[in-house]
Amino acid sequence: MTFTLATWNINSVRLREDIVARLMHDESPDVLCLQECKSPVDKIPLDQFRALGYTHMVARGQKGYNGVAILSKQPIVEAGAADHAQLGHARHIAGQLENGVTIHNFYVPAGGDVADRAVNEKFGQKLDYLTDMRDAFRADKPQKSILVGDLNIAPREDDVWDHKKLLKVVSHTPIEVEHFAEVMAAGDWADVTRADIPVGQLYSWWSYRAKDWDAADKGRRLDHIWATADIRNAGHSSRILRSARGWDKPSDHAPVFATFDL
Repeated sequence: MTFTLATWNINSVRLREDIVARLMHDESPDVLCLQECKSPVDKIPLDQFRALGYTHMVARGQKGYNGVAILSKQPIVEAGAADHAQLGHARHIAGQLENGVTIHNFYVPAGGDVADRAVNEKFGQKLDYLTDMRDAFRADKPQKSILVGDLNIAPREDDVWDHKKLLKVVSHTPIEVEHFAEVMAAGDWADVTRADIPVGQLYSWWSYRAKDWDAADKGRRLDHIWATADIRNAGHSSRILRSARGWDKPSDHAPVFATFDL
């Protein structure tokens, strides 16, 4: 079984229903994982998505904030939803496909603007969330699993537009990168995107604050696709659909794709 998966922080699935539908129509991934849906589950606009073949969904939602959903052309059943750091936020949903693959869809807290938990509660929550992810994967080692989502960390020097300038900026600080690495090691996860694209600058997010995001190109790779060691070699054809950042009323993130032969 071969299937293509995409992950996208959509920044309101109701506000951006039309560009979600455009992605479904133009790119037609078998599985689409969305983050920051900002909608209760029963308010997600499914009619247009179902008409495009996405007849299955597992999701967690809340009004106005957070929210994660896995939309699939193939049958998928819910396989868990963790509340890491006990924030009470809709930040994780897991679903299992008929081939036995479990897909974890995460939206890790952004962490606020100051990289110091002593003065910024949100940064502390982010670190605690990552610590709980690590501990969960240590306690229950994932197998035949894919992890995707907006992890809100750009770990490598070439995952940001300027490594030195961003070392003290939330999303690229050494302590966040260390926590990121611990989560990855705990689940024996492999970075599918960088296995396919091992060198060079690579971004999935560009700030709304940039007057011309494309020309300035001050991006970060905040969105990730991982696979457990037992299926890491099944992933291929990774890409980031940069052009979607320029669509009408865009998200500030671009979709990330990978294909799996399983």
